[in-house]
Amino acid sequence: MQLNESKQLLLSKKLGKLFRRLRINNTNLSINKLAESYDIARGNLSKIENGIVECKFVTVWKIAEALNIKCSDVVRILEEELGEDFKLMDE
Repeated sequence: MQLNESKQLLLSKKLGKLFRRLRINNTNLSINKLAESYDIARGNLSKIENGIVECKFVTVWKIAEALNIKCSDVVRILEEELGEDFKLMDE
């Protein structure tokens, strides 16, 4: 089942906030330094953190690696923050 636009927007915004929080708390790196060190376009990383663009899985993986966290932990935290009403997969 395809996600509707409001779910996509909420997911993008929550993921971006999570990445920003993890970047600041786990690495203390500026967005510029993280982007430069891990070969992620600075503008794209900024747009991801602000929930403006959707993030490809490979980019989630690169950012998670840069933040020293497993992708599975990113998904777990994201699911917890989205709450019971939000499902990443409809059953």
